[in-house]
Amino acid sequence: MRKIAAALLAASAALLATPPTASATPTQHTATRHRVLFKENFDRLPLGPVTAGRGWSADTSNGSLTVEPGATGHGRELRLHTEGNGRAFLALSDLAPAGNSFWARLRLRVDRFPTAPDWAHWTIAEASGSDVPTLVRPLGGQYVPTSQGNFWGVGSDLGPTGDWTAWKTSAPATAGTWSCVEFHLDATDNRVTVYLDGAEQPELTVSTKQHGGAADDFAFPHFDKVKLGWQLYQADPTPSSYDMHMDDVVLSGERVGGCGL
Repeated sequence: MRKIAAALLAASAALLATPPTASATPTQHTATRHRVLFKENFDRLPLGPVTAGRGWSADTSNGSLTVEPGATGHGRELRLHTEGNGRAFLALSDLAPAGNSFWARLRLRVDRFPTAPDWAHWTIAEASGSDVPTLVRPLGGQYVPTSQGNFWGVGSDLGPTGDWTAWKTSAPATAGTWSCVEFHLDATDNRVTVYLDGAEQPELTVSTKQHGGAADDFAFPHFDKVKLGWQLYQADPTPSSYDMHMDDVVLSGERVGGCGL
């Protein structure tokens, strides 16, 4: 009996001494399940101006990026500031999404949208590839003077369909409030789908044959770069400066869902 008890004690000690496998950690399980390409909540970055983070760099012109204390329960966030028609982006390079398709999710707030000039156009997300010059803008919008407001839209530039933004008055862009925004780039039909606070916005969907540009087919480049931030293209806009706040950013091969890392 003493020998059996000693053997059992030795076996228990061996089990306790064995470290858990890497696959047992929640973070790695989540990364595997969602095939995460990029994730950032800015909590590990010091407060103040920033030019780079974990796997990303700043792309600015008359703009800046600053890590600031976030809203309650959200740690830190990134503020992107621009003057005039400048730009301030968090830029991701050397991406290689499987099947040339991916999901993105981010929490964002734009303090003020433009009210001049008429038809002022702004971009929050832009995806591109080094093989062709086409720029895909899955998240952006435009000031529409005839409706006295800014509206979300999907767009593109420098490709066979030209420069266009397919905005919809059914998707108003509201200043000063946080939104959880998702978009899906699906290469099987060159399809862009947008979700606002978890709800699909089918009126914003564009695809190979249905888009807002010239009659040619809309086609994705081979994506290797994504920029998230703010750019307004027209000179001398009103207001003259812009602030966008960003947090809880994820790019993944599968849909991640609601904001919060």
